[in-house]
Amino acid sequence: MTSDASDSGQSKIENRKSKIPTGEIPKLRLAPAESASELVASLKQEQRLADLQREQELEDSLTPFRVGSVPYLNAVPLTRGLEDQIQFVAPSRLAEMLRANELDAALVSVTEVLFNDLYDVLDGIAVASLGEVLSVFLAHRLPIEEMHEVWCDTASLTSVNLLKVLLAERGLHPEFKPLPDYDNAVEYDFVLLIGNPAIDFRRFPHPHELWDLGAAWYELTGLPFVYAVWALRRGIDNRRLKRLLREAKDFGMDTLDHIIRSRTEFDYEFRKDYLGWHIHYHLAADEKRGLAKFCELLRKHNPVPVHNPTFVS
Repeated sequence: MTSDASDSGQSKIENRKSKIPTGEIPKLRLAPAESASELVASLKQEQRLADLQREQELEDSLTPFRVGSVPYLNAVPLTRGLEDQIQFVAPSRLAEMLRANELDAALVSVTEVLFNDLYDVLDGIAVASLGEVLSVFLAHRLPIEEMHEVWCDTASLTSVNLLKVLLAERGLHPEFKPLPDYDNAVEYDFVLLIGNPAIDFRRFPHPHELWDLGAAWYELTGLPFVYAVWALRRGIDNRRLKRLLREAKDFGMDTLDHIIRSRTEFDYEFRKDYLGWHIHYHLAADEKRGLAKFCELLRKHNPVPVHNPTFVS
């Protein structure tokens, strides 16, 4: 580079510097700083918009599939965004509709798929507990060893068979009778209750002791118990249905705090404890070991054939 070129370049630099007042640094234009509360509010608003988008994407998405679930609080997180498209009926009625091909999928009591080799089970999703479940129990006024008959919620399927297994392991084989209605449940010495009506029973005065079947199962086996699964009717293309059921479950888990806050069943503290601690919704290795153990004990104490579940992704 020649001396003249160098002098020219230096002169241009000095000319630019001369336009900046001495001792003054140019200021960058920055957005006004948000306070912590404003930032939190902004993030919450963004999350609400994202949740609304997910909810809108699930609206009317099940067509033409026919899907059923139970009308209990413990199933709410599995149908998030699909509520208006699902039939909500008692577990025993769901099983009847599924067998009659009136539904393509249903969140059924697990014994429906164990006693009837007609369905596939959507892998990864269940209603389960590891220990005390709160909504499935034997209410008894006398010692369990004195039981000769037990009155059972007619909507129940899995809980009846779970109770039979637990009692048979103790050498007890009482007569199981259908409970006429919940209004008179408190009058019986031994009564098996499930779901929201069971929760109502435990929250009001009663003279009974409560034998929680989830806790009893865990004490016997050290494993989780699976109460319900998504049963899929075979012979149809249900790839989109499986994806939607997974998306609804993911949406429910991501917005579980919202579900706990916004539902009206019972009170907030109970919902938080029940949905956040006692119930869980994954179907993984431990839950499958629990299912296998239940199948083993059903075969031991029940003359009806028991089928191993077929899991599909």
